[in-house]
Amino acid sequence: MLKKSWLVALTATFVLLAQTQQSDPNRPEWSFLNPDKPQPHVAAEESGPVHVPGSTKEYTPKEIDDLANPPVWFPDEVASAPSIVLHAKGGVLACGSCHLMSGHGHQESADLAGLSADYIYRTMVNFKNGSRIDPQRMNAIAKNMSEEDMRQAADWFAALKPGGWVKVEESDTVPKTYVSVKGRQRLPLPDGGMEPIGNRIIELPQDIARGTVRDPHSGFIAYVPKGSLAKGAALVKTGGSNKTIACAICHGDSLEGIGEVPRLAGLHPPYIVRALYGFQTGTNHSASAALMKKVVANLTPEDLVAIAAYVATQ
Repeated sequence: MLKKSWLVALTATFVLLAQTQQSDPNRPEWSFLNPDKPQPHVAAEESGPVHVPGSTKEYTPKEIDDLANPPVWFPDEVASAPSIVLHAKGGVLACGSCHLMSGHGHQESADLAGLSADYIYRTMVNFKNGSRIDPQRMNAIAKNMSEEDMRQAADWFAALKPGGWVKVEESDTVPKTYVSVKGRQRLPLPDGGMEPIGNRIIELPQDIARGTVRDPHSGFIAYVPKGSLAKGAALVKTGGSNKTIACAICHGDSLEGIGEVPRLAGLHPPYIVRALYGFQTGTNHSASAALMKKVVANLTPEDLVAIAAYVATQ
């Protein structure tokens, strides 16, 4: 009975927050990576084996898209990975399917490499109890995840090497894109074309073929509005004329985190924007979110983009 009541309450919270956010003109829709409808026509995939540079492994497209058993392109690099990273268990997808075997993840997921184990574990607990909300995936995964699996995954991802995954480039225009139903990645439209960037960050795989087959050695490029890096640097380092508290005070001068305060340096910019927006709107109401809600209260949508753009360069 308690379990049913908890689910009803959590579902009601999801619905309320979804309704609130959908009516928010400042919601950064571009950062949430919801698959577009309809999907553009793309060339049919080859059914034969797929390879990536430097790997002796091969997988079919069907095997690559298996979220229960994602490809392990470089087995020597994940010899110590716990089972939950490599394989699904019950209602829990394999962690490596979205966060990759490098821990760096894609635009739709978090970069976990080198974050503190305590922070990763605490975040999973927050997803599990509903104090942090991601109705697309993480709440359902955490709800079904055991204490042991959460701690093992947290310890393993914390031991991975961070950095060097996202290249940032200022631009007035970007390729026209869509969010694919496969992997929820943002990809260039097959027919090409360019458009103004506006107040967005458009992050794409540096190599589309390698990015879409979950190659943990192939990174991303994030196009950000011109001028956003300088503006972001001011907000991060000084708070930008008292608009907010300087990020470096808690996250360290290098933004690599201090204790359980997480690393910001090098994270996917769309993830940073989603996280900051979550603090502003209440989708994250964990214990630490009370402070962050005050920190981000006066930040504009342009500020969120600038901060995310700058921290990704560090």
